[in-house]
Amino acid sequence: MGKPNEKEKKMVLGVVWNCVTELKFLLTALLLLAGIATLFQLLPSSPFNVTASDLRLCISRISSPFPNVATPNISLSPPVAEPPLLQPSSPPSPPSVERDQVLENGILKRAFNGYGSAAYNFITMGAYRGGLNTFAVVGLSSKPLHVYSRPSYQCEWVSGSNSSSSVTTIGKKILPDWGYGRVYTVVVVNCAFEHPINGENSGGKLILHASTSGGGDTKFNITDRFEVLEEAAGGLDVKIFTAKPKYDYFYCGSPLYGNLSPQRVREWIAYHVRLFGAKSHFVIHDAGGIHEEVMEVLKPWMELGYVTLQDIREQERFDGYYHNQFMVVNDCLHRYKFMAKWMFFFDVDEYIYVKPKNNLKSVLDSLSEYAQFTIEQMPMNSKLCLTADNHKVHRKWGFEKLVYRDVKRGIRRDRKYAVQPRSVFATGVHMSQNVDGRTAHRIESKIKYYHYHGTIAQRREPCRNLLNVTQLEFEKIPYVLDTTLRDIALGVKKFELKMIGTRLQNTRQ
Repeated sequence: MGKPNEKEKKMVLGVVWNCVTELKFLLTALLLLAGIATLFQLLPSSPFNVTASDLRLCISRISSPFPNVATPNISLSPPVAEPPLLQPSSPPSPPSVERDQVLENGILKRAFNGYGSAAYNFITMGAYRGGLNTFAVVGLSSKPLHVYSRPSYQCEWVSGSNSSSSVTTIGKKILPDWGYGRVYTVVVVNCAFEHPINGENSGGKLILHASTSGGGDTKFNITDRFEVLEEAAGGLDVKIFTAKPKYDYFYCGSPLYGNLSPQRVREWIAYHVRLFGAKSHFVIHDAGGIHEEVMEVLKPWMELGYVTLQDIREQERFDGYYHNQFMVVNDCLHRYKFMAKWMFFFDVDEYIYVKPKNNLKSVLDSLSEYAQFTIEQMPMNSKLCLTADNHKVHRKWGFEKLVYRDVKRGIRRDRKYAVQPRSVFATGVHMSQNVDGRTAHRIESKIKYYHYHGTIAQRREPCRNLLNVTQLEFEKIPYVLDTTLRDIALGVKKFELKMIGTRLQNTRQ
């Protein structure tokens, strides 16, 4: 087809130009009709019941930048009110925005306006009775608030039989983490009332009033009021405060995280169940380290009633020291205070040792006059093994083949400890500084612990060097051969086989 000539082009343009006015009117009419049709679709079905809210709804839909997206059903009925009982008090509304001002003396007074929130005033983990008239509240709070201000606490008990009747007392705060906190620090609030609480056993609630006392902004003293504990009617068993504890020995574990070795966990739990005996219990706190393989190792002991596993991964939301370790051990202390005669605090790469001629019961009976005792560390190398174990190291347990002990002198080593929990108000990682009673030190002739640092999260064979010496210097540290735990490894293996059978025989590193 040939190209149109110049005369034909001019003819087409002339026709279009002559029809411009009619085309404008036609397009305008079509747009107007389309708009009216759209408006009628958005109006309510009854033309005589149009409210201001209906018109606002229609206008908002028309002005929406996404007209083809389906609009969800919107209820115009009033929202259901929140239950008024025990709602935290809202902070006061901030003042109107202030502006810079020039004062009469010519000085420019600058204005400062605050927005948002930097950290929570208080985060609860648990609240527990400490007796007929005492309670302990365990949680986290803003560290700068406690470092640079004087926040205060008040405890209130609201009776279940008469909700308008309440009694209050000053809450004594304890900061057990010695300043190790980060954004948050650990707080234990002890509430001691003058008289027994809930003596009639009608139930009630413990309310905590947490006041910033000018922390953050000295123009405000914000107080949050929230429920921390509830007792149902008839739910208080006062005999628990004087009864003989259910367990002789109780373990409160630090948070476990990372890619833990199932084999190392297997060895540790079998060793300590054997050491602590039938009247013992272990609380393991999972901060992300109890993966499927480790869970398989713990299951047999959980089924036998020796282990309780707590999932505490949610605490990772709050930036505290070492997975909020101090909060976790304090919660364990107060939660199980009346269930244990002695409560131990140490880690899963540490092994408590008592000489066979001095069993654990005889040692602790000799320390019964103390509320707390500390345990000296025996640090073991995590790389050095015996040449005699060559070609069979993979079949031996960790504490069986790691046999070289650090004997460097003149340094202070970390200690672990045990307490009689009914005498403790708050606890730490290496010892408690809030204990009612004496503490025993330097008792390594009776009890000590072997520390296999770095082995619990190592998934490969730990033996790196095979030696046939009784002493050496390795990486500028002196070591001696110490087969103390190696000598009892066979007994631990037989104990595991007796207790749970062969379920864990194929456990991997």
